[in-house]
Amino acid sequence: MTTRLLALALLVPPGPKLPATFYTTYSYTAYTVYDHTTDEPPTEVQGVGGTLALRADGTYDKRLSLLVGSSGPRYFTQRGRFSTKGDSIYFKFSDLKGPDVQRGTFRYVPQTRRLTISIAGYPPGNQGIYELVAAPRAAAGK
Repeated sequence: MTTRLLALALLVPPGPKLPATFYTTYSYTAYTVYDHTTDEPPTEVQGVGGTLALRADGTYDKRLSLLVGSSGPRYFTQRGRFSTKGDSIYFKFSDLKGPDVQRGTFRYVPQTRRLTISIAGYPPGNQGIYELVAAPRAAAGK
């Protein structure tokens, strides 16, 4: 049975090709954390900033900043490779702990150039939702 399911999964065609406008630099506009281990409502993280560059060659560059309490902004930089299949997105990178992969889903709206990325969190079931908007076309290549 498992072999049949694997064979079927391999036969599923990839999703539609992403438009060229998908590959650009985005600005982070919001970040919400859903922690399903508590009864607390989702946390809308304040002071979100930075950029995410997604390139057609499959590389990405993330520069995220978040305000954390009164301690000022925290900066997160990550470079690696990404891939998509259907509405799934995978970010492969290495950090001080070694190689890692973040998995999630995405939704791109070409008309508004908005991108929503949902990354699976820990423990399973938790997630972070990032809202982004593409940089103006004139600045996208910078």
